[in-house]
Amino acid sequence: MSDVAGLGAILTAIVTPFDDDLNLDEQAFVDLLHHLAAHGSDGFVVCGTTGEASTLTDDEHMRVVELAVQHRPEGTSIVAGAGVNDTRHAVHLTERATALGVDAVLSVTPYYNKPNRRGIVAHYQEVAKATDKPIILYNIPSRVVIDVPNDLLAELAQIEGIDYVKQANNDNLAPVDGLGIYAGNDEILLRTLEIGGCGGICVASHLVGDEMRRMIDEPQNRAEIDASLRDVYAAMGVTTNPIPVKAALELAGHPVGGLRLPLVEADEEERAQIAAVLERHGLLASAGTS
Repeated sequence: MSDVAGLGAILTAIVTPFDDDLNLDEQAFVDLLHHLAAHGSDGFVVCGTTGEASTLTDDEHMRVVELAVQHRPEGTSIVAGAGVNDTRHAVHLTERATALGVDAVLSVTPYYNKPNRRGIVAHYQEVAKATDKPIILYNIPSRVVIDVPNDLLAELAQIEGIDYVKQANNDNLAPVDGLGIYAGNDEILLRTLEIGGCGGICVASHLVGDEMRRMIDEPQNRAEIDASLRDVYAAMGVTTNPIPVKAALELAGHPVGGLRLPLVEADEEERAQIAAVLERHGLLASAGTS
């Protein structure tokens, strides 16, 4: 069930770099895209949770998608986050991303307004009509409040174009008829691969992408590699994503700027925890490294 020939196995949920005024830093984004492609990423999810999509305007959102498509590293896939809790707006974003030439769309369960099962099905029926590209469902009850159980995921898989799920409910991780499974949390990448899933939509791959890629290429070493990366996964969760990964990238010599409110930068204690893990893995930039 490996999807290396499709969207890829290691998809990095890439951060959105900002400049000192918290405007989009286009060059930093393109540079990071190519750096990650050279270090294990098969593709990218742009404008997802890690990309701070919730504080991007629609024009900014689509500019990031456009940059990713225009500067796509050879052989990589581009997946656009296009999910919101207003179905009409989700359809609009999906249509625009499709027109820009993405390979797939990531569509999160509508949040806050808490649709029931029939509402979730109706929402995705409309989103699916808006694109001829594969749709990756995104089940993340920790942020959305509602969970999409596996029987409902299987029902949604019957909608033409809905081909995958990013599963971020660790307890629900299991094969689902009709859907390719992507790990939605780094710490379940190993389990996802073991059940025949496609791979992961990852955050730690910003830092240890080569090692995570080895988990795909060297199945006999997966458990050992996974065990060696557990502290990195934990460091990426010391506070709300993407605060830790942006701090880690800066500490590793890849500055990507700050975060837009209501997210705030990592505090001294959080940065120390992240720095200690980076140092242990030889990833901490030397003084003066740009």
